[in-house]
Amino acid sequence: MQIAYRARDITEAHIVAGMLGAHGIDAHVGGHYLQGAMGEIGAAGFSNVHVDDEDVFRARALIDEYESDRPVPATKPADQDTSDQYARWFIVVLIVGLWLLWRF
Repeated sequence: MQIAYRARDITEAHIVAGMLGAHGIDAHVGGHYLQGAMGEIGAAGFSNVHVDDEDVFRARALIDEYESDRPVPATKPADQDTSDQYARWFIVVLIVGLWLLWRF
């Protein structure tokens, strides 16, 4: 068996192992007892996903695909900022309201 993936924590290791299992690759998550030695704090670096030698390349290809689909924290572009749109509408309504008050 070889390490196909070094997870940040035990939960991520089980997610990856489940994904590999769904694609027909037997995977084993190691590091349960090592992580428990650190207490309830999510210690990183102890959780690994192991696969058979003949499945390593296929597993790593699937893992690369998994990592590429991870959501990246994105910032909203300035043109889609809703607070800016509300401010513009507020100014328009304020100007129209003041004009109506002055007019009548």
